[in-house]
Amino acid sequence: MKFDNDKPRLDLLLDFGKALEEIGKVATFGANKYAPGNWLLVQDAQSRYQAALLRHLFQSNTAEKDPETDLDHLAHVAWNALAVLELKLRQIDRQKPVESK
Repeated sequence: MKFDNDKPRLDLLLDFGKALEEIGKVATFGANKYAPGNWLLVQDAQSRYQAALLRHLFQSNTAEKDPETDLDHLAHVAWNALAVLELKLRQIDRQKPVESK
């Protein structure tokens, strides 16, 4: 018996394999252009990634691919959404009180 009903089913993310691969291509392009992990060092990152998300979302209405990367605008939207969410969650974690043992 295994009591894991309350745990997230991360295996369900594999249903989005093609989309995740495209997001990975966006991440790879950024890591190659700047440096791996550089996205965490951007000043005013949440605001700037939200702005980039919206730019790519609006551009996806008139063009499928970003001209600089030749990758789908919606993959850029998804990457930026992940970046905003990750930064938000990390900020929440930093604000949590440290539990004493």
